[in-house]
Amino acid sequence: MAESTIEPQLVEGAADLDEVVGALSGQEKYAVDTEFHRERTYFAQLALVQIGWPGRIALIDPTAVDISPLAEVFDGDGLAIMHAARQDLEILERATDTIPSALVDTQLAAGFLGYTSPSLASLVDKELGVKLPKADRLTDWLKRPLTNKQIRYAASDVEFLVETYDLLAARIDETGRGGWLDEAMNEMLAEPRGPRDPSDVWRRIKELRHLRGTDLAIARAVAGWREERAVVLDITPRFVLSDLGVVGVAVSRPKTIEDLRAIRGVDGRSLKSDAAQDLLDELRRAIDDPPRVPSQRNHRELPADLRPALPLISAWVSQQARDLEIELALLATRADLEAFLRGDEDARLAHGWRGDLAGEPIRRLLGGAASLAFDGGRLVLEDRP
Repeated sequence: MAESTIEPQLVEGAADLDEVVGALSGQEKYAVDTEFHRERTYFAQLALVQIGWPGRIALIDPTAVDISPLAEVFDGDGLAIMHAARQDLEILERATDTIPSALVDTQLAAGFLGYTSPSLASLVDKELGVKLPKADRLTDWLKRPLTNKQIRYAASDVEFLVETYDLLAARIDETGRGGWLDEAMNEMLAEPRGPRDPSDVWRRIKELRHLRGTDLAIARAVAGWREERAVVLDITPRFVLSDLGVVGVAVSRPKTIEDLRAIRGVDGRSLKSDAAQDLLDELRRAIDDPPRVPSQRNHRELPADLRPALPLISAWVSQQARDLEIELALLATRADLEAFLRGDEDARLAHGWRGDLAGEPIRRLLGGAASLAFDGGRLVLEDRP
């Protein structure tokens, strides 16, 4: 069992940060994590950056020092090791204008070895036998000074990450799945980060599903206005206007500020006069020239003759993931299966390792060259004579 022997360094000044950057410049691997809050702001409020490398842990306080010099580290040749990195990448990119050029996510890596979206604590426990300190969901990471408990917890997030990755990487190499992990990492890095597209955020509002025609077009414009204002003010969109308020405004189409504030779901306290007038102006433009509403489906529908095959294929893919001992979502989600059956050019099952393991067998099944059989409690795809 590994034991903690490292006293973390709290970095609160430019000189100390420069020293850390210099010390990291020649490192082959280093661990990175962040602590942040995102309850009422549009953009996450970065509260701490933790970096660990052999023999050292730095806890960098972004409330006390500009962390942009870390870009030099991220742009270097060292391999950054992170766990469940998506939100951390968004936050670091906003703070430093870059992300690590060489990166691996231990949660993704673990998925190729039979783990199912493991937490860092559970992964370190199973791989190293180390019990990490438990997180406190109510911890205020922006409050200063940090407590000893906070420092201990923050340091533990990076202290054993490199060692854990080394164990995972060795087994991934043994199983020949390094290319699979590389492809999954490239997909993660290609995902959009930062503010959402205002023209597309209406799709996330469940209350809009029953709207049609002009009402839906206007609601889309109102939702886009809300998103843009939330970005400017750096507040959660619902604090600009609730989802119910978006629907109410689109359907009621108020003409005055008084009419607007009388709509259910519109909070007059947060929608001040200037914002209310701005919304009315946007509403008037949308009424005069309703924006075109794209289909609520990103792709064409699944062909009717293939719909009965989807549940059966889903069951076989689940069996395939169990046999391979990899996380099902890494092999194929339901959306992946539907995209493949539709013949989408960008379907993940149409190429690469997923194509070999799932896409090609599914093609043979649909073409009649293979069949599915239930054998010994397993669903097996067999070639037909």
